[in-house]
Amino acid sequence: MPQNSTPSTNELYSHPPTYRKLIAKQLDQDFKSAVEIVTVPLLQPAADEVVIANKFAGVNGGFDTLVCRGDIPYVNLIPPFDLGVEAVGNIVAVGENVADFRVGDAVITTVRGGGYREYQTIDASLVVKVPSAIPEVLTLIPTGVSALVALEQVGEMKSDEVVLVTAAAGGIGHIAVQLAKLAGNHVIGTCSSPAKAQLLQELGCDRIINYRTENLDQVLQQEYPQGINLVFDCVGKKTFDTCVENLAVRGRLIIVGFISEYAKLPEQITQPRIYHQLFWKAAAIRGFLMPYYQEYLPEARDRLLNLFATNQLRVAVAPTVFSGLESIPAAVAYLLSGGNCGKVVVRF
Repeated sequence: MPQNSTPSTNELYSHPPTYRKLIAKQLDQDFKSAVEIVTVPLLQPAADEVVIANKFAGVNGGFDTLVCRGDIPYVNLIPPFDLGVEAVGNIVAVGENVADFRVGDAVITTVRGGGYREYQTIDASLVVKVPSAIPEVLTLIPTGVSALVALEQVGEMKSDEVVLVTAAAGGIGHIAVQLAKLAGNHVIGTCSSPAKAQLLQELGCDRIINYRTENLDQVLQQEYPQGINLVFDCVGKKTFDTCVENLAVRGRLIIVGFISEYAKLPEQITQPRIYHQLFWKAAAIRGFLMPYYQEYLPEARDRLLNLFATNQLRVAVAPTVFSGLESIPAAVAYLLSGGNCGKVVVRF
């Protein structure tokens, strides 16, 4: 290469003939026992495809665990199958018919099976260009998108209401807190440590409840006797029961997840049927799954990226570093343990 010349794009973004990915080799109650790393050829792009070098992937411990058990009704997979969902990286090759992307572009993908791998060859229509390949993008897409769509479309979020977010310092929770505040609501956030409480304070949470030092039910009964208008619940079990008991008249509870039961079998309970709790308040419980609300994704994605770019939305990425495919089982276990502040990511 002549002196003072710069390397070409193809030289900057070369790619190997093979790459590694994490697959589920078998169904198993334990995520770590279900998975293995395999080396496979890196396919050249077809005419409408691009090849992406993944830089960061989002960790979804609940989904990862349940899919490896075969416990997700709308996903019927037979091992071996690919794992991981959202990933951000740079394009390293483009097919001959691809006009909207160039080698070097920073992009995000949210296709099941595309996350826990070093490279992916994928149809260009499934790729979204982003300003830069940073882990914060993974907190916005699809995690933040889920928070926004759940609050607005399922929870029918208004202004001047009392909104309760459980696991409020987690990847989806800390986005939900900020969106509820931006909509003009009084926001309560639950968490489990002083560090998480500090994050919630910085995000403008109006009432922070560390459930290890305060009793959630007592606080809600004493400080919010009129009840909670909107609950965004990611936890389940006793927290869910308490939230149902403290719903306001015409209150809404969104089930976004139930992390308290992901690592174990569902708890068997015996109590009066839930309509006794809901009927007399005209209250509602709704489940949320983003795959059933795909029509809202493009607008929500663009709005979140704009909020982030204009510093109206803060994105928290868990500071614990997980590097390489080998670290993913530990990252899943870390997320399920509830130790994270913000989105858990793995870097390649």
